[in-house]
Amino acid sequence: MAGIISVSRTDLAQRRKKLRRRRQMRIIQAIWRTFAITGLACGLLWVAIQPVWVLKTPKQVVMKSGNQLLSDETTQSLLVLSYPQSLWRIEPAAIANSLKKQPTIAQAIVRRRLFPPGLNIEIQERVPVAMTQTASGANQGTDNKKVTIGLLDASGAWIPLEKYTSLNPTRKLPNLRVIGSPKQYCLNWTQIHQAISQSTVKVVEIDCQNPANLILKTELGNVHLGVPGSQLPEQIKVLAQMRHLSAKLDSGQIEYIDLKNPDFPLVQMNQKDQKLTPKNPKNI
Repeated sequence: MAGIISVSRTDLAQRRKKLRRRRQMRIIQAIWRTFAITGLACGLLWVAIQPVWVLKTPKQVVMKSGNQLLSDETTQSLLVLSYPQSLWRIEPAAIANSLKKQPTIAQAIVRRRLFPPGLNIEIQERVPVAMTQTASGANQGTDNKKVTIGLLDASGAWIPLEKYTSLNPTRKLPNLRVIGSPKQYCLNWTQIHQAISQSTVKVVEIDCQNPANLILKTELGNVHLGVPGSQLPEQIKVLAQMRHLSAKLDSGQIEYIDLKNPDFPLVQMNQKDQKLTPKNPKNI
């Protein structure tokens, strides 16, 4: 028994020594890790504060719009940056938010570029689908009305014409025109544009001045649709069925086409005593 107890005590002593060595190794490793991380952080900080990581000129900012590269002048007109400026003090999210406040920009992504130092900016511009014409001054009882021209994209966002043309001087403007104030067409614009864009009858003008009667100027003549609502797609569908109307009737005799009730379309002639009520628009 004494021999067994003696061996056990020796074994325990050796185990204690091994545990002490392991603890010492762990402490040494932890100290080395701390030194390594601190050294790495200091090294990165030193690299970051070097003059090379400085935004010095507008040429270091590359802005892309789809496949189009914007000029330096255009870039500077959209960005508010001071030079020189440390690349690490620039906040990409703040720049992206400021760009999205521009009426011509729908989305913006800003990233730092390390090699070579600079900024990469990707923007998604708003694509206008219609020109707007809004008259102001009528409420003052004056004949002199100020007409404001602008642009609309498919979502209903309004773009000042001067701002858009200054950034896109070579782009062709849309042929579709919208007349009326934004309060009159913006609530239903997405629905209106979607329905008209699918029409086989060419629409050149949308008159939203009367909230109770949406009027389309088309290749067939003026079309009265009434209050824009859920039946708008059906109205456009019936209008497409009447696209051969000009071949059977003199367009000069047609005052307007009434599609307020798409199940009962009317063709109002210029003479007050004449009215055509087609039972089947396809057969007109």
